[in-house]
Order: sequence, then structure tokens, then C-alpha cells
Amino acid sequence: MSKKLEFEQTISLYNDKPSCVSHLECSITGKNDYEAGKIHGLSEAGRPLLVRYNLDTIKNNVTREEIEARPGGFWKYREFLPVENGENVISLGEVMTPLIPLKHSVPNGCDIIVKDEGRLPTGSFKARGLGVAAAMSKELGQTHLAIPTNGNAGAALAAYASFGGLKATAFCPDDTPLVNIREIRLQGADVFTVNGLVSDCIKIVQEGNDKVGWTDYTTLKEPYRIEGKKTMGLELAEQFGWELPDVIFYPTGGGTGFIGMWKAFDELESVGWIGSKRPKMVAVQAANCAPIVKAYEDGVEHATFWENAYTEAWGIRVPAAIGDFLMIRTIRESGGFAIAVDEEDIFKCRDKVSRKDGLLLCPEGATTFAAWQMALKSGQVSSSDKVLLFNTATGLKYPMPETNQPLDKNQPIDYSRFK
Repeated sequence: MSKKLEFEQTISLYNDKPSCVSHLECSITGKNDYEAGKIHGLSEAGRPLLVRYNLDTIKNNVTREEIEARPGGFWKYREFLPVENGENVISLGEVMTPLIPLKHSVPNGCDIIVKDEGRLPTGSFKARGLGVAAAMSKELGQTHLAIPTNGNAGAALAAYASFGGLKATAFCPDDTPLVNIREIRLQGADVFTVNGLVSDCIKIVQEGNDKVGWTDYTTLKEPYRIEGKKTMGLELAEQFGWELPDVIFYPTGGGTGFIGMWKAFDELESVGWIGSKRPKMVAVQAANCAPIVKAYEDGVEHATFWENAYTEAWGIRVPAAIGDFLMIRTIRESGGFAIAVDEEDIFKCRDKVSRKDGLLLCPEGATTFAAWQMALKSGQVSSSDKVLLFNTATGLKYPMPETNQPLDKNQPIDYSRFK
């Protein structure tokens, strides 16, 4: 099936299947009178809103088999997504991202699988959340979207906003990799570098809300990015035959995907597509920016701001997250844990997996491999566990080690060196 026809089928699917959204609900108070189809930011309590669905309607009107028969890509989960009108869907040729087993970089007998989100448009998992959120902005009549970003989120918003005819403005820390900054600009967004962290970029966006009138796309300050990110959970459940792995290691910054997957599992159980078994959810952070790990270890639900945050796994360099309590609750409800990995180990693991298994992880993805190794050694996971690691972006978007082995064609070549 051509991509053109596949996209037309997606539009038809949306127009044939009405939205199943019932309302929105405050994630901390449970207040549930936020009307669907309206513009919302945070709840009255200043916390993220969660989209709720008529799950009985889904249960009675669609089957797993029908979902499986649809073309791949996150838009196939129409009934679990908030967009009402198919004409507002923004698609850049999404695919179901593959599950890749590691064979040579893990001990014999270990069942370690990587879900490679780098195969999505703009090369990262951010396409899921920003694709759905941008489509909702289009549907709600929002025309100017502003995002604080460490790179990949800005690139995804730029692409989906441009395709949807929307204006996007991105603010990045000034040490964001140039490839990300240039990608954002080339795909149609205005991009500005800020002499600070992403938390400083957040302040700029927030201060501009009234002065500029843009829509604030700070993580979890609008309710629809989490709906796109939850498709990671829907997709892996389908890929695992409507079972779930024993453990999921996830690189955690703002935590939208971490929270979204847990939400997806609850919704799937409610419609009878999976049972009550849940994976242990493991939040992985860098040792030099680990607010969620500290909160988990301190036994609290809200993290404190992490001063002087630094890691070259840029996507998880988030010193404070508004959804911290949702991540902590997910960890504890699942019987999982939070773990921090050293900077040096991140890149050792990236190099190990790429050289032995041919899979070039992004630094954030490499944190999950490093965390799994630590957890295996400490006994927090066992060698018999079915483990899923999330590689959240293609490693091609990040700096790589220099290499230089010149060969002079005009000089005799010592072929023994190649043996």
C-alpha cells in the first residue's frame, strides 16, 4: 500500500470512527469536569490534565484484530486518541517501531529487546507526542506553538507544525547539539538558543504566554502530548501479542512517555485486551541530573530542582518535571525503581552495543543499557526477565567519536594490517 493511500485510509478511519473522549481530569485532585474539545492547559491545581475515554464504547466497538489489521504507525490507535476530525490528523509517514533483540552485547540467556524509536519521523519518539498535540492544536484553532526543548522535541514540533500549517517557535539551551538546532530551523520553526538550561527556556515560554499569545508546549502543560506518547505502550502490547515484558527501562526527563505508557496499560486492561500483569517500570536518569531518582530514594512524590544539571544525554537533562509525582507513583505501583547511571558508562554502553550488535543507540537510549547492567549486577532484575529497553532517538543525531585511518593509494599497501 502506498503511503498516500495509507494516509487516506487513516483519514477515512478517523471520519468513520467518532472520538471516544469523554472528559479531562486533574492528575492530582481527580477533578473531572474539564470539557473535551476545549482548550486546556494545566488544571486549576496547577497540575497536568489527563484525557479520559469512554472505554466501554471502545470495548464494544473495536477489537484487537481490527487494530492489528490497520496500517502501522501510531494513528492506527484512533479510538485511544483525542483528535475528532480526520482532516486535522498530521502524518509524516509514521511506522510501528521495531523490536530488536540484542545478541552479542549481553550474556547468554538474557532476553533483552530494544524498541527503536529512532525510526520515526524526525528520528525520535518525540514524533508521537508532538504529532498528536499539533493535530489537536490544529483542531482547536491554535496557530502559534512555543516549546522549550533540548532538541528532539523542537525538531518534531517544527516538522508537524509545518505540515499542519501552524507556526512554531523553539527555545533551546545554547549547548544543544547543532544538528538539532539546525534541524528545527530547516523544518520551519523559529529557533533561539538560550544561555541556560531547559528550565530557563521554560521560563521564557511561560512569560511569553500572555505577551505573545502562543500555546505553551512545555512538557505536560498541554494535555495531548501524553496521548501521543502513550502509543508506545499500545504498540508494544500489540507487538508482544497483547502480553507485556517483565521490565521496561526508560530514559526519564519530563517523563511524558513513562506516564503515558502506564496510562495505556490501564486503558488496555479496561477494554479487556490485556490482563492485570504489569512490567516493572524503571526510570533511568544520568547521575548528574537525577531528581526523580533522588525523590524515589527519599520516599517522596515531588522532586526538588536539580542544581547544575549536566549530561550529554541531552534529552534527560531536565532538572525539574511538573509530572514528577506521576512518575513516582508509576514506579511504585509497578514495583519498579529509579536508577542513575554515570556519564562515562553511558558512552561505554553506546559504543559496546553499536560495535557488537550494530545498533547505534542515542545517549539517552544507552542509559537504559547501562542501567540494566547495573540492575542485573545488584539483583534488581534477573537474567531470566524479559526486558525492554527504549532507544528514544537515532544515534545519528548525536556527536560520535572521531576516527581517522588514512590510506595512501600512492604508497605500497601492507595488506597484513587488514587480517
